[in-house]
Amino acid sequence: MFDALALLLVCQLLGEVIHRLAHVPLPGAILGLLLLLLWLGLVRKERPKLGAVTGWLTAHITILFVPATVGLIDEGSVLTRYGIGIAVATIISSLLTMLVTVAVFRWALRFSSLPDERWEEEL
Repeated sequence: MFDALALLLVCQLLGEVIHRLAHVPLPGAILGLLLLLLWLGLVRKERPKLGAVTGWLTAHITILFVPATVGLIDEGSVLTRYGIGIAVATIISSLLTMLVTVAVFRWALRFSSLPDERWEEEL
């Protein structure tokens, strides 16, 4: 289990190093995922071990939110000053994202081989 966790961390680290040294316009985390994907394509024996580790991490994902929550508590003065604005901006941007996603989906649906009526029936 430790070697699979180390593989995840090494891929993350290498992705960050590539991002910072080569100035690649992708985040280091994405580069790390691409490196992990390449590794898993080349070394297939790692898959079961990695599956166990990722299952454990997913089951305990709430632990990963503790540092962010503590960081929010430290920024109490900023939140009392700008909290309502941040909440309103978050709600509006979330609604706009949903509306744009629906619009793009409907636009893409027009160009697919499946007509709208038939698509709705299958849902």
